[in-house]
Amino acid sequence: MRGLPLAAWAYVCGVVALAAGLIATSSFAELDWGKLAVLALLFLVCDSAPARLNVARAKVSLSFAASLASVVLLGPVGAALLGLVAVVTGQRFFAPVKRIFNGAQFALSGFIAGTVFDLLGGARFHPEQARWVENVIGPFLGALVTFVLVNLTLMGGVLLLSRQTTPREWLHESGQLAVGCLGYGMVGLLIAGLWPRVGPFAAVLVLLPLFIARWAMDQAYAQQQAHAATLAALCQAVETKDFYTRGHSERVSRGSVMIAQEIGMRADRVEAIRYAGMLHDVGKLGVPTKVLQKNGPMTEEEFAAIQLHPMRGLEIVREIGFLDEALAGIMHHHEKMNGRGYPMGLAGDEIPEFARVISVADAFDSMTSTRSYRAARSIEAAVDELRRGMGDHFDPEMVEAFLRALDRDGWEPPEPVVLPDDAVAETTQQDHDDPSAPLRVTGGDEVRRQ
Repeated sequence: MRGLPLAAWAYVCGVVALAAGLIATSSFAELDWGKLAVLALLFLVCDSAPARLNVARAKVSLSFAASLASVVLLGPVGAALLGLVAVVTGQRFFAPVKRIFNGAQFALSGFIAGTVFDLLGGARFHPEQARWVENVIGPFLGALVTFVLVNLTLMGGVLLLSRQTTPREWLHESGQLAVGCLGYGMVGLLIAGLWPRVGPFAAVLVLLPLFIARWAMDQAYAQQQAHAATLAALCQAVETKDFYTRGHSERVSRGSVMIAQEIGMRADRVEAIRYAGMLHDVGKLGVPTKVLQKNGPMTEEEFAAIQLHPMRGLEIVREIGFLDEALAGIMHHHEKMNGRGYPMGLAGDEIPEFARVISVADAFDSMTSTRSYRAARSIEAAVDELRRGMGDHFDPEMVEAFLRALDRDGWEPPEPVVLPDDAVAETTQQDHDDPSAPLRVTGGDEVRRQ
């Protein structure tokens, strides 16, 4: 929270003041302090061990279960007071300002969710009544959705005002966060349902399933990290063949995600295209280095080796199960809309959507990156080239989507390459990814451009 802009500080102070004012003007006459104490202890235990997600900087607190149980068992005021326990979180390295803000946002979320629960009729049913749980499920679900929406909205506000994320990134990330929040929040109904029968012991009973769920999410996170490490190793292996392409795969991945999000791809497909962008050139591992670094016209055989690299890439990664649709993007990212691309000469809609996305990001990064034979082209020049290739080389829809995302989010071109002392001094003067400089291929005495 250090270095927050003035607008973000004002927002944090406003949220804290609103929560403080709400609690200060509430009545605690009918509050069950014993239940509050037990749920507060459960909140602290759960909040000290949040579950990691495959979202940058994001974790889900298991304390959502205690918060939603308090909505049912304690009402709006009790839920708000329980939220304040987040100020005394067991998570280390939380700055005081962040602790206070977290307490305020949990308090507001609990109070609003409790109010929704009452308005939907949940307060009319008492735990001792028969079929109480069935009657409370509807109001509880309304309160649960409200709690998660308010919590994520308050969190998103401070992240956006402090420029730690963009609206589009937060929309994507919050969708994944909401799933975990809703899942843990549902456990609150289990606590509330068990309480009339086993009393405070209900809080103990739910700890085991909660921490099993946390363990499962940790395993999923570890698996995702292993996937990322595998892809990074493959990308690094490719880039060792040509020093000038360092970072190219990562940037193509980022550009592909920009397009995918702009055209409204589902979150799982966005993740798949991220992988496809990272691995689109993995087939270069099967192309002789002397061909990749050749600084004159290529022979027909050498050009054929270049044309085969997408198929080589498919052969290398096809057994990696989590890639799924990404394989089609890797295989066909050098196809052209006019049918003159490779390796299969597909045209128009015959080209898989992933490949049409990657083609645009690939060409743009190549043009805006320094190569051994030229300096990086300007973003404006690269945009002009993409526009010239619309309908002939590139899918117009993908180009327009990329340009909209580019105007909104910008693009950080790579720094000029500084060759290490032991690098090969003479490298290629051609780039098969650059649409403005086609490859030169010689057949006998004739040199033609591809």
